[in-house]
Formats: sequence, C-alpha cells, structure tokens
Amino acid sequence: MERQDAYLEEQARLDETLEEIERQLERIGPRYYGDVYIEQVLDAKREEMRSRLTLMRNEPYFGRIDFREKGRTEPTPLYIGKRGMDLQETGQPYVIDWRAPVASLFYSFTGGDGPVEYEAPEGVIAGEIDLKRNISIRERQLERVVDSYVRGGDNLGLTDEFLLYRLGEKKDNRLRDIVSTIQAEQDAIIRAPKNRALIIQGAAGSGKTTVALHRLAYLLYQYPEQIRADRMIIFAPNAMFLDYISGVLPELGVGDVRQTTFSDWALELLGEDVKLAGDDGESGTWFRLADERPAADSVTPGRFKGSIGYMRWLDEKLEAYERDFLPDIPFVPWSGCVLPAAVIREWFEVEYRHYPLAARKERLVGRMKRWLDMQLAEIGDPKIRKERSKAAKAKLRAYIGKLPPVSALQFHFRLYGGKSELMDGFVPEAIRKQTQKDAAKRVVRQEDLAPLVWIHRALHGTDGQTFDHVVVDEAQDVSPLQIALLRSYMKEPSFTLLGDMAQGIHAYRGLHRWEELFELFEEAQRLYHELKLSYRSTLEIIEFANRVLTHTGTGLSPAQPVFRSGDPVEVVRLDGGESRTSRISGIIRQHLAEGMRTIAVIGRTEADCREIYAELSEAGIEASLIVEGQRAYQGGVSVAPVSLSKGLEFDAVLLPDADSRRYTASPEDAKLLYVACTRALHRLTLLYDGEVTPLISADESDA
Repeated sequence: MERQDAYLEEQARLDETLEEIERQLERIGPRYYGDVYIEQVLDAKREEMRSRLTLMRNEPYFGRIDFREKGRTEPTPLYIGKRGMDLQETGQPYVIDWRAPVASLFYSFTGGDGPVEYEAPEGVIAGEIDLKRNISIRERQLERVVDSYVRGGDNLGLTDEFLLYRLGEKKDNRLRDIVSTIQAEQDAIIRAPKNRALIIQGAAGSGKTTVALHRLAYLLYQYPEQIRADRMIIFAPNAMFLDYISGVLPELGVGDVRQTTFSDWALELLGEDVKLAGDDGESGTWFRLADERPAADSVTPGRFKGSIGYMRWLDEKLEAYERDFLPDIPFVPWSGCVLPAAVIREWFEVEYRHYPLAARKERLVGRMKRWLDMQLAEIGDPKIRKERSKAAKAKLRAYIGKLPPVSALQFHFRLYGGKSELMDGFVPEAIRKQTQKDAAKRVVRQEDLAPLVWIHRALHGTDGQTFDHVVVDEAQDVSPLQIALLRSYMKEPSFTLLGDMAQGIHAYRGLHRWEELFELFEEAQRLYHELKLSYRSTLEIIEFANRVLTHTGTGLSPAQPVFRSGDPVEVVRLDGGESRTSRISGIIRQHLAEGMRTIAVIGRTEADCREIYAELSEAGIEASLIVEGQRAYQGGVSVAPVSLSKGLEFDAVLLPDADSRRYTASPEDAKLLYVACTRALHRLTLLYDGEVTPLISADESDA
C-alpha cells in the first residue's frame, strides 16, 4: 500500500477510535459520593476506566499488525496501545494492550514470510503476519505512518525507520516510555517468567532502565493474582535519578510501586537514631585523582562488609548472641518463691523458638509478668500482697534489665565496641579500627547499612514487609549482601538486576563481575542477559566511547550502535590565549541555538563542577549545578560530576577537562570517562589543556 493511502486509512481509523473513546467516556456517568460500600467499589472501577480512557485520548495506539491465524483466509488487523479497550457495544477487542500475549508478535516479529506463533492461555497460536505498521500519534493528531513489513513487498530499509525517527527526537528532563519501540531482545527480558532473578548486563544506552520499568508493568498485567504493585520496589542510585524516571510507570498505567534508594529504605526500616558518617568512598577511592588514591589491591570496607563472607560471619555472631542471651539464673521475687532458670530457658528456647529474638524477648517478659501476677494472686492477705507486689515488680524490672538490648545498632556497637568478646580476627585490622572509632562516636557508614538491616531482620523478622518483585538499577554498584538481604524479604527470587560493569565507578563497594551474584541463586532461578545494542547515541559517539571501553579492563564487547549518524566527536585543545570559560560558554550557546534542550557540562569531581558552575554564572550562562543529595533534575543546561550523571542522558555533553591528570590510563578513570561520553545523544565535545588523556588516541585529538 502506498504511504498516502496508508496515511488516509489510519486517519479514518483514528477518527473512529477517538469517537469510540468519547462515547465510552460519556457513558461512565457521574461520580458517587455516598456511603454504600458496593456503590463505592463500582465508582472506583468507573474512575479507573475514566482515567484509562482519558489517557488513551492523546495516543490511543502506536502500532498495528495484521495477523492471519492458521486455518483462516483473511488477516485480522490488531492495533497495539499502552492500554487496551473493547468495543462497548460488542465487547470485541478494539485496541490490544501491549502486554497481551498476541501483542508480543508486534515486538518479536522482525520480518520474513515464515510462520509465527505466540503463547496464549489456551495454548500456542500459530499464523502469519501480513503487515506490521508503526503509527505515531501526538495529542490526537496522526503524525507518521511507517510500514516496517508488508507481505510481498521489498521491505528494504523500513525496519529501523520508525526507531530512528524516535531516537532522533530531542529529550527533556524526564525518561520516557519505549512501548512503541521495544526491540525483540528487550521484549524477551520484559516477558521473562516472574520467579527468576534476571541479571542484565547492558551497554550504555541499551535501554536497561526502561526495560526494567516496562517489565514491572508486564508482570502486574500477567500475574494479577500473584503480584501487587504495592509489593514491588525499585532501588535507584540516587533521589535525582528517581525523579528522572518518575513519569514512566504512571504513563504505563502503573501506580503504587515504591521507588527509593537503598539508603533511604534501610534508614527507614532501622527506625533508630542512626547517625551517618561521611562516605569516604564517594569523595575518595576512585574519585580521587591518581596521586591521591589508595593501592588498587587494598581491601576496602565497602567490598568487605558487602561480601557473603561477612554476612555469614554476622550470622555466627548473631547465633552466639542468641545462645548467650539469657542469664543462667532463676527469678526469685521473694524468699520461697522461685521461677527456675530451666523453666525460663524452656519458654525462651523451646516454646518461642520460631519467633525472632525481639518477639521472643517480648513474649518471655509477658510470660514472666503473668507468672508473677499468678503468684501474687495466691497471697490471701492484701497487705502482704501489696508489699510483695511492689518489691517483686522492682526485681522483675531488674531481671529484665539484665537482658541485652534487641537493637541492630546496639549489636553493631557491641560487636565493634573494642571490649567485645564477639570480635575475632576475621575483620581486617584497618577496617576493625576504623569501625571501632565510628562505634565510639555512635556513627555508622554507608557500607554498614546493609549489615545493619541484615542484623535487624535477624532480630526482628521482616516486620510484615515482603516484596513480590524487586528492581535494582545500577546493580553493579551494589554488594552481594544487599541482594541477599532483599532476597530474604521475598518468597521467591523475583528480581530484575540491571547494570553495566563498564560503568562500575563505585567498584570500591560494588561488584567486579556478575558472577558474584550467581551464588545467591540456584541455576534454575537465575537468567543472565546481555544487551549489546545501544540506542542512545549516534554512531560517532558510540564508536568513540568504545575506544575508551577497551581501557576499562572489563573485557566487555563493544556496544553495537543502531545506525544513526551525526556530527563527529570533537576533541579540542585550548589555545594559550583562550579561556576555558569562553570556549565552554560559546559551545553551550551554539547548542542552544541549534535547538538542543538538554546540555550537560560533566566534570571529574564535584569540586571541579562547583568551579565550572561559578565561571559559567559569571559569564551569564544560566545553568543548574547538580550535587550530591539533589532530588530533582531540571533539564536545560546542567553542570554535573560524572558520578551523578550516570543513568541520565542529554542532547549534548561537554567534558571541560579531558586532560591526562584527571583521566589517567587506569581502568578506574576509563570507566569514568566512558560514563561521561555515553551520556550524549547527539553531540559530544571534549576540551583539554596541556596533555590530553591517554585514554584517547593521538589521532583523535586536535594538535
């Protein structure tokens, strides 16, 4: 079919669809504000329908496949949208939800005249595809119609046309959904079984985060009786990144999924007055310049305290703590009245053995109080009973006071208190001394949070908190203990763990290889995927970043670009008479004039960025400074350190100090530079003064 004919056909269908949406909205009726419960339930369902239809108005669907089921002579046009809709008069499907089984054909079919099939509840359905069409609708207006496959046509160069059209769009300050452009390899991850730990190694720009978010939406659709949104949780690297991704799930019609950072979750769960010391890792280790770094083979507190070995050591200490919890003495409220130590131990260790320690202590105290009340009740003389009651209750309070506190923080301080019999030679001396100093000041560090929550769970149980599915973004930066901890809050291992070892700039506390997580799950419980295609950047930027990738020491394959060509990467040496600020300001103004909506100046450290931001402000450039702890990303022109740019993407990126001191030939610096370069979608510029970083070949920089 010619493009004009296809456009007219789809315009007619869109008009018809919009009319149907309006008819269904009109029939929903007014809100109910009464007190009858059944009417309240019905009103909630009507409001859900009203919200769904209202959202469908702007973009009812984005794709179409004409599927000819085996045994039938005519194909059925199926329109795929973010939400499904049936015809109100007949109940027939009119728009298919992208998560429905048949919609998988839209994503998995990449061409060819052979048979296709999808797995439906009633079994495998086979057939053939006659047409695959991408449709772009914005604000009820039909913008673009692209046939990526027509049976009998030449189908040359059509498959990627719509994808490239979408990828070439300018970005704003929010991550967008990719429902209309999900690729076959991404779809396989999204539709993977729920009871698996998916470990996803994805190249920069491969869509890892959006795939994970779409997977949440799919799981809720596919397993409505087994998975609830309020028992899903997303762990992101920082609060600003959470703000950046905050619009995706609502656009997919998913609410009530908690999105947080591990630190915020841990601190809330501990519920104690936890005082956090500064995180030396963030300002040090790999973020320091080369001449300020510790030895590469030194044992870091983050790696040590995040290990499974440390977890097992804690378990041994907790077992000993519980074993020695009770004093081996009877309770004697008055002469001649004795509660034997053996009875107390029987209650604690046998009758209450299935409870966590905090509950066991609580039940034991309650049992002893009831026992005392029964003994007092047997005293006939009220005067004697009153006298004995006061003294006996004071003795009971004294006995209870001898029991150790059931607190993760108190256990931690006791463990590292310096005089504790629980300490042994397992902990490296430098780490032991530092933690003892922290304990003396009653403070903990970031690397202590996961162990503290592990202790808290052992002492208090899960407090009724369970997860049906957990997403961990930038998972290469977390520890095995963190994943083991989250697993303990789940009935089955339902994880989406995504990251990129080439972006492991927090390796002083994170993973060095994905195999470190494999031992946490049985082989049948885990799936490993690699996403090598990069959709974010132009061909030129990806090829440039791939050259940096070879210096990271990860052994990862180069990212494979989707063929979207753009401007060459610029590597510019500053002339002696030209100020850095003047050159940066000029480049920013040029990018703004070209229509770039998001521009990032990415510095090596936060201190560098504060200096650059001050210089730009002086030059009249309106920009936002991104710093640690920031909770919102505003878009526009930003100045950000590499560590906080990770996960974000910008139309244009400028690296102002690509010199040999800030980016040495080390794998650590290569990862930093790789992260910075791969933030750019369309334009990438590197400036340097003096000697260029050795991570860039001589022929890639200007003389």
